[in-house]
Amino acid sequence: MPGTILQANNLVKKYGDLIAVNDVSFAIEEGEVFGLLGPNGAGKSTTIAMLSGLFPPTGGSATIGGLDVVRELGKVKQIIGVVPQDLALYPTLNARENVGFFGELYGLRGKALHARVDEVLGYVGMLERAKDQVKTYSGGMKRRVNLAAGLVNHPRLLFLDEPTVGVDPQSRNHIFESVERLNREQGMSILYTTHYMEEAERLCHRIGIIDRGKLIALGTPRQLIESLGGGIIQLGLAAPDETVRAAVEALPAVRSASYVTAEDATPGEQDPSPATDGKAILKIEANQGNDALLQ
Repeated sequence: MPGTILQANNLVKKYGDLIAVNDVSFAIEEGEVFGLLGPNGAGKSTTIAMLSGLFPPTGGSATIGGLDVVRELGKVKQIIGVVPQDLALYPTLNARENVGFFGELYGLRGKALHARVDEVLGYVGMLERAKDQVKTYSGGMKRRVNLAAGLVNHPRLLFLDEPTVGVDPQSRNHIFESVERLNREQGMSILYTTHYMEEAERLCHRIGIIDRGKLIALGTPRQLIESLGGGIIQLGLAAPDETVRAAVEALPAVRSASYVTAEDATPGEQDPSPATDGKAILKIEANQGNDALLQ
């Protein structure tokens, strides 16, 4: 029976008076793709930074593979891969040199290093351009090499922080397919952050919705819809975002998506943490009998 690969308990991160992450708790099971969905500035990247050891939490605790992410950070880093939102690549090196550099940090050398570098570059569809300098790549190609670097150490848990931001459609599909294959063929556990609802719906077994540092809903796509009642979701967001609204409304199962005032919000059919305390309320109405959003 699969166990728990990640357990986060009441995580808090403060910067002075600013609370970036506020009492966030969730678990990820072995072999699960778990999504953190929320607008920009919601606390997704800060959560990953704490879990991956970039900086310690102000409060709370977390374990990965049974290892404490603060006290046993060295061991934790051996079993995780991190694909940051900001590219971690050297522009004047080629793809093979960039990924090889990260492989050496994990102790890979010689034939084992070369074989693993070629394997992960092939996995993301970049082997044919492996000898070209990174500065000659498109934004999407750089993202794919960034993903390869995060895979070089055979991680048990992979952190993907908004990996499709600013990429072309072809590279976006490559990234989607790579995530699906990693999970399906290797059973890799993945924490995937995004502000695109359709990405979370397609890739994730369970989704945590985070806004202004708080986890306001958690479950499978179907559970989230059913728990919110009547085919209506109301999300409290920090500010209106027309790109988010249009992307949601374009989904086949969605009849309409619009921003409403607190007075116009539907009582009893909002997220578990009241949406009406946000600066913007996005009301999503699903088509009756349409399960496309839930699959």
